[in-house]
Amino acid sequence: MTTPLYHVLFLCDSNSARSIIAESLLNRLGNGRFQAHSGGSHPAGQVHPLALEVLEQQSYPTAGLRSKHWQEFHTPDAPEMDFIITLCDRFNHDQCPDWPGEPASALWHFDDPAKIEGDHQTQLAAFCHSTLEIAQRLKLFLSLPADKLDAMARHHHVQQP
Repeated sequence: MTTPLYHVLFLCDSNSARSIIAESLLNRLGNGRFQAHSGGSHPAGQVHPLALEVLEQQSYPTAGLRSKHWQEFHTPDAPEMDFIITLCDRFNHDQCPDWPGEPASALWHFDDPAKIEGDHQTQLAAFCHSTLEIAQRLKLFLSLPADKLDAMARHHHVQQP
């Protein structure tokens, strides 16, 4: 029996920091069981440089990361999502469509490290902290048994792990 590949879409307003970090982390931590994607309702147009710096410092993949609108994942040729995870409270779900396959959804609120003011070290520390928090949440999610993930991917609402 083959192991299913779960598609996960991380959503955030600007798709420049938290959702990008989550995409990169899950693509590495998911060990081929997950394909992570990210999008925003008001994409910034570029990935925050400190998000890239932290990911590169921690040897997470950054190739191909870009700020994009969630609508890219609501096209006929887009992969069908199994999970949609929103990482900020401000994301406007009213603008989102009914997703094909009715994927499981969750809200995992994380403070926006891009909003932290200060010198480079202060801002970098905020991005490191966010990356650690997101990694911890993803590790809990990934620790769920395969049968639980399968059940959640079949149209159930995912609560915070």
